Amino acid sequence: MKPEPDFPNVVSQFKFDGEFIRVEPYGFGHINDTYAAYFRKVDGGIHRSIMQRINHFVFKKPEELMANIWAVTSYLRKIIIGNGGDPDRETLTLIPTYQGEVFYRTEAGYYWRAYIFIENAHTYQIPESSIHVYNAAGAYGHFQQLLADYPADQLYETIPDFHNTAKRFNTFLKTIEKDEYNRAQGVKAEIDFVLQHAGEMPILVDSIDQGRLPVRVTHNDTKFNNVMIDDDNGEGICVIDLDTVMPGSLLYDFGDAIRSITNTAEEDERNLEIVHFDLDTYRAFTQGYLEAVLESITPEEIKNLVFSARLMTLECGMRFLTDYLNGDVYFRTKRENHNLDRCRTQFKLIEEMEEQFDTMNVIVSNKVEGRS
Repeated sequence: MKPEPDFPNVVSQFKFDGEFIRVEPYGFGHINDTYAAYFRKVDGGIHRSIMQRINHFVFKKPEELMANIWAVTSYLRKIIIGNGGDPDRETLTLIPTYQGEVFYRTEAGYYWRAYIFIENAHTYQIPESSIHVYNAAGAYGHFQQLLADYPADQLYETIPDFHNTAKRFNTFLKTIEKDEYNRAQGVKAEIDFVLQHAGEMPILVDSIDQGRLPVRVTHNDTKFNNVMIDDDNGEGICVIDLDTVMPGSLLYDFGDAIRSITNTAEEDERNLEIVHFDLDTYRAFTQGYLEAVLESITPEEIKNLVFSARLMTLECGMRFLTDYLNGDVYFRTKRENHNLDRCRTQFKLIEEMEEQFDTMNVIVSNKVEGRS
């Protein structure tokens, strides 16, 4: 059990503006502990800042994680200012400590950071319209475009081989062979589904290794709820949750976004009859994303966009299945067969993506060629 935070001590370490009043839990995150901290300014006005206790059990090297976030947000800030934008609103802004650091480590070994609070904007768990989807996609694409010239090799790989699907497949094979919990016999159909796609596993990593796909700064957690949506105009203004920012492929971000946002049901839905790949949502996201990245995206990346959606969905489903076979030790579960349910929703999405593969490619082609 984590100890209750000593908020007065933690707050006193950071250069917050105003007199500390209180904190309260904030947001829907499941990894870090996030709080809104309230402060009273000299003129009597109240404002908020974000405080987060980093889960160093998940992120084993918080110093490297924070070095990545500082480097990327500092770079973004300069570009946004140069473009005449508002850096306090269009990117995350770290609040430093009085020691000049971007995090504070307590005596008990817990890591804290603080951000400027972006007011008049919210994240959403579920898109309210196709415009929401389009605008969120534009925000992710804009994030990628602004970082197109950033030297990705200067960033730490905070989670090694995070999207190395070939290595994850090898782990999957070893897990089947070991079958420590005697579960493989009951999921032969799911195992066979993965094995049927074995040839796809190394395609992206091989293309990166061979230099056909560029290594870029990637977000690696491109869910809809990691974009701040402006309350007034509905535009996506800021990409948040930068803990997994590291070197990778643009295709990882696009593919995982499509995987997560096009599912018509919950990720762990047991009734597969209501799990579908929503083509209209795919179209809205693809169009918004491509409009933002067309200046920097390469022909090889365009060629693999649709494939990346299938592969990232396959990778995710395979990870759920691997964890199920391993006794549910990685992903948090709340019921029996929870990871198996998650796996099956991903495989259902893949089946429908495969059925719609040609149409998905047409949507990409039309946008690239400027016809829609």
